[in-house]
Amino acid sequence: MKKKVKIVTIGGGSSYTPELIEGFIKRYEEMPVKEIWLVDIPDGEKKMRIVGEMAQRQWDASGYDVKVHMTLNRREALKDADFVTTQFRVGLLNARVKDERIPLSYGQLGQETNGAGGMFKAFRTIPVILDIVEDMKELCPDAWLINFTNPSGMVTEAVVRYGHWDKVVGLCNVPVKSLFDEPPLVGLDQQDCLFKFGGLNHFHFHRVYNKHTGKEITQDIIEAMTNPGVHIGPANVFSVPFYREQLQSMGMIPCSYHRYYFREQEMMNHLIEEYQTIGTRAEQVKEIEEKLFELYKDPHLDHKPEELAKRGGAHYSDAACETIVSIYANKNTTIVLSTKNNGALPDLPNDCVVEVSAIVGSSGPQTLTFGPMPMANKGWLQAMKAMELCVCEAAVTGDYGLALEAFTLNPQTTSGADCKEIMDELFIAHEKYLPQFKDAIEKIKASGVTIKDDKARALTEAGL
Repeated sequence: MKKKVKIVTIGGGSSYTPELIEGFIKRYEEMPVKEIWLVDIPDGEKKMRIVGEMAQRQWDASGYDVKVHMTLNRREALKDADFVTTQFRVGLLNARVKDERIPLSYGQLGQETNGAGGMFKAFRTIPVILDIVEDMKELCPDAWLINFTNPSGMVTEAVVRYGHWDKVVGLCNVPVKSLFDEPPLVGLDQQDCLFKFGGLNHFHFHRVYNKHTGKEITQDIIEAMTNPGVHIGPANVFSVPFYREQLQSMGMIPCSYHRYYFREQEMMNHLIEEYQTIGTRAEQVKEIEEKLFELYKDPHLDHKPEELAKRGGAHYSDAACETIVSIYANKNTTIVLSTKNNGALPDLPNDCVVEVSAIVGSSGPQTLTFGPMPMANKGWLQAMKAMELCVCEAAVTGDYGLALEAFTLNPQTTSGADCKEIMDELFIAHEKYLPQFKDAIEKIKASGVTIKDDKARALTEAGL
């Protein structure tokens, strides 16, 4: 008889939770679930109750006898857990609004995982994930940590490097979307294709092969995806096309987020236009979430609504749930995830976390060799990893100088006076969630720095 599992989801009040529940229901015969615990903080309790009740309706409609628990007590939930998933946002969506608006007020990138916003999300998140790991060491030492919290790669890096916890993988829905979107461009189905991914979270590349013929079809997909009017990628990334010649030269397909690097000017123009008109992506997401939670309140709704796809997390369950089931059932499924390099990318150290294809079984992920990158991409990759490592160390130590070094390294934050002012404003904006930087923030405040963007300043002054 299969052992029934206990799953704990930290950030249980997320609008993504119905997607996660749907994934477990679809896979119940492979992995019977005993109970799911949704955990959140007091500020997220209302949403957790709404989404938790809907999650219970989803299970009840499935015919499977699974109990959904809701709690603000993380330690109560973690006791004897088999899998712990994380999907939380420190500071909630208002923190993301500030992450986006403050850099954009200077004409620089404001985005959740890239540039200044991504680095500050890591500064806020890494201390929290490390506290979770310490609780897991005590309360569920055999559990796997399945991280979906952004920036997923850096958060996973911190868990391995500073939490000394190897039973962790970082996940992202972006690679999964490629598996669904790209084969039809060349008249194939997903099962006809072999994908090999290599790089970092939101900064990976991949190649594609026809399983039946063994022929590489990367260039065929590049030609198809760069045709006028074709857009593949998540709903939350503006659809400016890549340059066909650049992709043909590198011989790899870049992640959708590479648009922020390869088409920076066009992406910036789009973001600034939204900032000045309809609001940043975070402000748009707040509106989407309000509508979603109104739907979730419906006592008759017992399935994931179509509107959730607009949130940007399509295929989340295909990544998270399939990984969990593959570990539980020793399926040895090939999955794209963030884990220790272990030679998959010879251009990076073996002990750093990378996003690659891996075979996932009961012992965890076994990375597949991607091989060396072309010269230009190797340079990008090494610089980005250096930046990530600086961010992780600064998040743990509270070293202001190291944070500034990360800002200088990051391609999306132009070095100089504006860069430092953006960073200082973000430190003031997020003071509540950055106790490790207390001394540095006191100095910044004493110097007279103020937040220039009206909306970001108003949120901060309101304690949000």
